[in-house]
Amino acid sequence: MAEADLALAERVANVRSRAGLDVARILVILGLGLVLFFLILPTLIVVPMSVGTASYISFPPEGFTLRWYIAYFRDPSWMSATWFSLRIAGVTTLAATVIGTLAAIALVRGRLPGKELLQAFTIAPLVVPHIVIAVAFYLTFAPLGLTGNFYGFAIAHTMLAVPYVVITVGAALQRFDPALELAALNCGATRLQAFFHVVLPNILPGVAAGAVFAFLASFDEATVAFFISGIEGKTITRKMFEDIDFNLTPVIAAVSTVLTLISLTLMGTIEIARRRSGAGSDH
Repeated sequence: MAEADLALAERVANVRSRAGLDVARILVILGLGLVLFFLILPTLIVVPMSVGTASYISFPPEGFTLRWYIAYFRDPSWMSATWFSLRIAGVTTLAATVIGTLAAIALVRGRLPGKELLQAFTIAPLVVPHIVIAVAFYLTFAPLGLTGNFYGFAIAHTMLAVPYVVITVGAALQRFDPALELAALNCGATRLQAFFHVVLPNILPGVAAGAVFAFLASFDEATVAFFISGIEGKTITRKMFEDIDFNLTPVIAAVSTVLTLISLTLMGTIEIARRRSGAGSDH
């Protein structure tokens, strides 16, 4: 009888323990949900403001119209800033992906003296406040005539984007088995052949993710752009800052929505590609 009572007491204790864990899990999920909702709330508000009929930004919106999107796509100054940003982001993506991939290989595979220090310098743009970097760029680029032009932006944004590529490609290299590359070398492949035919296909999802992050880091960058922009060379983020100060209309909300959609599309694409790559490797 005593043993039965003891077993019953243990069952009750286990049930209460599981119930307590379930309650704690629910509270954690609710807390995280509230935090995420707070983070995305500004974006959720901007989208409806971009389709309101009022000639000023208001929430909740009055009516529904797409005139602000039409105004954005028909405005030469907005289109000029958009294409300028896209061109810079494209060159930045290419340069940062190549430089970041090579740097990641050197940092992960190489036996470099002071490798930890080099790695710290590589990811420094992620740690140092962008306002500090922007001032440094302006003081360096102004005497060289690199402010307000394509080349200055490409150099600055490449430096800011390289750390993203180094981190993602470095993580992919950490998961890659070096024995596969050694096997290719033992079979007679050169270093370049082993890299392009064995290493690169296996780390390609990391390289692609780094390229997407590099594009977004350039396209969405605002602080450095504010310092090194000129009258002609003006990014879309700098144009947004100017219109917020002097011409605040729902076009700003429309542009913000377009930028958000571009970012979400790119991130969604890379996530789908990553899952397909993982599913393919499982098979």
